[in-house]
Amino acid sequence: MARPPGARRPTDARSPALPDTGGGPVVVQPVRRKHCAACRQGPLTLLVLEDGVPRCLECADLGHLVFLPRGDAALTRRAREESTLSAVVVRFARRRGRYERQGLLVEEAALARAEERCLADAKVRQRRRARDERRRVEADERFVAEFAAEIGRLFPGCPAGRARAVAEHAALRGSGRVGRSAAGRALSEAAVTSAVVASVRHLDTPYDRLLMSGVPRREARARIDEALERVLRDWRGTPPRPEEAGEAEDEVSQVAEPVRARGEE
Repeated sequence: MARPPGARRPTDARSPALPDTGGGPVVVQPVRRKHCAACRQGPLTLLVLEDGVPRCLECADLGHLVFLPRGDAALTRRAREESTLSAVVVRFARRRGRYERQGLLVEEAALARAEERCLADAKVRQRRRARDERRRVEADERFVAEFAAEIGRLFPGCPAGRARAVAEHAALRGSGRVGRSAAGRALSEAAVTSAVVASVRHLDTPYDRLLMSGVPRREARARIDEALERVLRDWRGTPPRPEEAGEAEDEVSQVAEPVRARGEE
């Protein structure tokens, strides 16, 4: 049914709620074109939702604030401290299905004072960042060594260089891989095994080629499962299963039988 002229579009009850910022206004960077419900200005680059409808910053009494993009934690923290009124700016990320912070709106004079504070101790903060970075590098190095050692314990047949490569890949900071999960940091057997399985799947089986040829992921995994298990058993030092041993004996017999026949002649 068509809406009457001038009627407002109803809000979607399923739309995600704005994040809790601990108090203070929340300003939205709209993904779609929006106009102010009060003054009809637009399309708006920033808006405030009041009673489910958009209002421009002027109509929301925030027009005197300036935008400070995210990225400099010290400047952001100090600008918020200096500003009597501030607002968190968010934007909806469709891929993640949530609102994410983009920066702050603060008073212009407060931003200037915050910038002066940051300039005054810039060298001190730079040295602190350098020390923190060294600590992170050392901590990451220790963790990679521990992860590689655990791979060697669970898979004694895994080459040392390969164990190190798996550990470095899985434990890369900020990657979101299994090594950075809580289980990975605790060196749980499941997490370590998962990292090894992923490495073997991509490097020791035709899995990637199957995906590139259009084979669905589940089918590709099923096709390479036997080859994957053979490598894992070899690295674990586990004896082959009886049926595999039988297959190997058949292959040996097929080769040895003609040899015996020639000897009898």
